[in-house]
Amino acid sequence: MDLELLRRAEEILGRVWVHGRHEVATALRTTDGSVFTGVHVEGSCRRSSICAEGVALGTARAAGVPLSSVTTVVSVQIKPADTLRVIAPCGVCRELISDYSPDATVWLTAPDTDEVIAVRALDLLPSKSRRLW
Repeated sequence: MDLELLRRAEEILGRVWVHGRHEVATALRTTDGSVFTGVHVEGSCRRSSICAEGVALGTARAAGVPLSSVTTVVSVQIKPADTLRVIAPCGVCRELISDYSPDATVWLTAPDTDEVIAVRALDLLPSKSRRLW
């Protein structure tokens, strides 16, 4: 586990978290060691919401970092019973991360064991259609 990314995401989530809302924070690392973060922005119409992973990727891109240089992604959420949990990206974010950084390590909690594990971004989407970005 990339503990620095985990701590950064936890710290951000602790600052923005509002009880009863879907709050997620993401931290990602690039090949040069830079860390970029993002938070989920909830919209009144679910479709207008923006995921933390996309915000973090956009922040990296705005800084001039090629998204192909993303090596590691960690997202956290406070689940019911106020427990902090490393979570897997949603389907849309799996697509986004694997489009630009197919070999990035994505940390998530395995649903069957509750163990935090590392998975290659592209492996989160078996049989994914590949595009060159």
